[in-house]
Amino acid sequence: MLQPVQIQLFVLASLALLVAPGPAVLYIVARSVSQGRLAGMVSAAGVQVGALVHIVAAALGLSAVLLSSALAFNAVKYLGAAYLIYLGARQWRTREPATGAPATPRESLQRVFAQGVVVNALNPKTALFFFAFLPQFVDPAQGDVAAQVLLLGLLFVALAMVNDGAYALLAGSLGNWLRGNRRFWRGQRIFAGAVCVGLGVMTALSGSRSP
Repeated sequence: MLQPVQIQLFVLASLALLVAPGPAVLYIVARSVSQGRLAGMVSAAGVQVGALVHIVAAALGLSAVLLSSALAFNAVKYLGAAYLIYLGARQWRTREPATGAPATPRESLQRVFAQGVVVNALNPKTALFFFAFLPQFVDPAQGDVAAQVLLLGLLFVALAMVNDGAYALLAGSLGNWLRGNRRFWRGQRIFAGAVCVGLGVMTALSGSRSP
């Protein structure tokens, strides 16, 4: 089983990685600014559930299969990229109301959660991360490797939820402060769409694998 030293090193390394905002944080911030803190927190929860897909895959050895297959890797990569671009284009197509109401339609929390899950579950960079990062803190001499990977992954998700939740609350507070500003709603629609499309393009252009 995991030793205290393993856990301490893993927590320090995880926090060092989580402090710097990544694509998932940018997505959560965009959602929080456009729809408020609760939606941001729900989106963060969805993103972490999406991460669990990769953690379970890593624990079961499925990540190795994904990373060894150019076809599987590229298929997942382009599906994730297409979904992000779709979300961004949907933001840009939204008509601005004549009143001061929000320009971005309010999604149900169930839909916000599902979008967060899909965004991260279809991100091959997440699979790459867990496949490369988690094994560094696994010691086969301490027992079942799959169990160690799973426990470390769950710990990472817990840390990430705290970190992403803080970003969601901060961004949501800023969104509430600007909620009555019509220029803000025009700008946040453009910003949210740009974030999603930008992340989709970066995902599509990053690290294609050749057969």
